[in-house]
Amino acid sequence: MTAHLVLVLVLLLQAQAAEALMEPELCYVLDAILFLYGVVLTVLYCRLKLQLQRASKDSARAAREQKGEPIYTGLSMESQEMYETLEPKSS
Repeated sequence: MTAHLVLVLVLLLQAQAAEALMEPELCYVLDAILFLYGVVLTVLYCRLKLQLQRASKDSARAAREQKGEPIYTGLSMESQEMYETLEPKSS
């Protein structure tokens, strides 16, 4: 394993200048592509974050509007008396 690694390092040291260094225009084009890629990803990420924040605000607002008094839904005071009298049991 180490013999292969040493051989690869020696071959890389013996190699002439890389082809990419001969043509700097190619590097400029690749840099521009990477820059545009970064800008597009950043815009998409920010858009996603804003959509998630907007959705969470909308769901919180809808929950507050629907909250009302769900605990007491279905109960009515009309059929029940306000106070019930307790009658002592005779034993």
